[in-house]
Amino acid sequence: MIYDFPDPQALIRQGDIFQRIPRVELDPARLLVMSDSPQPKTEVLDWLKIAARMERTPALVSVRPVYAIVITQDCDAGRVEDIALCEVDRFDVIYPAGKDARYPKRTMDLITKQSRINLKWFYLPREPRIGFTVPMAADFQSVLHVSRAYLEQNVAALRLARLNQIADEHFRERLAEYFRRYPYDEWYPLDKAEFEEYQRSKPEPIQPYPWQE
Repeated sequence: MIYDFPDPQALIRQGDIFQRIPRVELDPARLLVMSDSPQPKTEVLDWLKIAARMERTPALVSVRPVYAIVITQDCDAGRVEDIALCEVDRFDVIYPAGKDARYPKRTMDLITKQSRINLKWFYLPREPRIGFTVPMAADFQSVLHVSRAYLEQNVAALRLARLNQIADEHFRERLAEYFRRYPYDEWYPLDKAEFEEYQRSKPEPIQPYPWQE
């Protein structure tokens, strides 16, 4: 498919797919922290109270392993302290409409049409050799970071594959489009009559601009 399998000695590059990347999950309003007093104890605090101390504070957090794909550019991946990665999950989790991707016609429609419209994800097809037994996707809204040195030391155990040249070029462009996109309401240039037609085509009410009222 769209994957290459680099030698373990190959440098880390953008588009490399890793497994078992740690994702830290915490509730800033209820952090379980440990005091370093003579009699250590734990307490639940809001992050703002912890931050006010302006010091490092031990805390208990939840960590789970996830798939992830490198988004750090090649020119930086060999020298930065941390590598940035986007989380990879099942396509139907990142894009709920993708639940019908098990049907070839529906999959074709999602890949060729929706992938041009939805800039928040990048489609990754099945590949049993790397554990992708269902359609997957990179979620550009979920960015993680891991020590470059750690990834380099454990690349043979953690790196599964990398995007081939065609997919990598597409991935790089989609990533750039997502981070440079300009948010706007597509209906703002419509006149009153055009807006009314637009509103009728949508299931939910849309707030008109003053010139559309």
